[in-house]
Amino acid sequence: MPVNPDAVGARGEARRASWNADDCLLYALGIGAGVEDPVGYELEFTTENTAGVDQKVFPTFAVMAGFTARGGKSAMSQAGTWDNRMLVHGEQGVNLFKPLPTNGEVDTVDEITGIYDKGKGAVVATKTTATLVGDSEPLYELMSSVFIVGEGGFGGDRGPSERPNVAPDRGPDYEVTYQTRPDQALLYRLCGDRNPLHSDKQFSDVGGFPKPILHGLCTYGFTGRALLHTLCGSEPENFSGMEGRFSSPVLPGEALTVRVWDNGDGSAVFQTCGDDGRVVIDNGGVRFVS
Repeated sequence: MPVNPDAVGARGEARRASWNADDCLLYALGIGAGVEDPVGYELEFTTENTAGVDQKVFPTFAVMAGFTARGGKSAMSQAGTWDNRMLVHGEQGVNLFKPLPTNGEVDTVDEITGIYDKGKGAVVATKTTATLVGDSEPLYELMSSVFIVGEGGFGGDRGPSERPNVAPDRGPDYEVTYQTRPDQALLYRLCGDRNPLHSDKQFSDVGGFPKPILHGLCTYGFTGRALLHTLCGSEPENFSGMEGRFSSPVLPGEALTVRVWDNGDGSAVFQTCGDDGRVVIDNGGVRFVS
């Protein structure tokens, strides 16, 4: 069965995921954190034994915290079938309701919030809510969309046409550049995403890439790291959420430049650019407590 447009509103069954302090440390390394970066002290995120300071967790770890959730069927299982080699990550958002703990167990429930016909492909949008086991209040929620090449043309709604978080026509207020490693994708995949697109050249050749590409969520993590340090004083409790659209793949070894425009009201617009200046995450928005 191809994409099923009648699946909008479908909810998945509760699925449980857990993580520990080591998972948080590995994620920090996977998004390039180390001893000290140009705008923030990072040992608090990359070790558990900084004198007098509890280990901290990067807010964007939320996108991986429930990646290996097990249990019931997800809502996406009701969205139809397709060739997963034709699926690319379109957009990603995260809302944090409280800082992520270094050790956690959550129940996650996802919902299909939209299925759109883009002609050459279909977009499936979802929202996932995660609640700490034993707590009635949500810990975080994720908003995501995927674009599936070749699954459009079913006569459905094309979806929203306006783009949020448009960068203003002026220089950015902040600009941070991080260098990724040639083996960055091999390190990041240990966080849980073992998609061979990021490690197997025969697989990436199908997509027309010169070599395995970097995970979009790894680029997203590098970006969130820059936003945390520049806007939130490196304090996770000051980071409320972010969203962005993946607009170009990144090759491991590229430098990533995050450009930030502060709106002055606890929000900012950002773009992330690759080595050659192309925008790789666009329409980015972040909410924070300064």
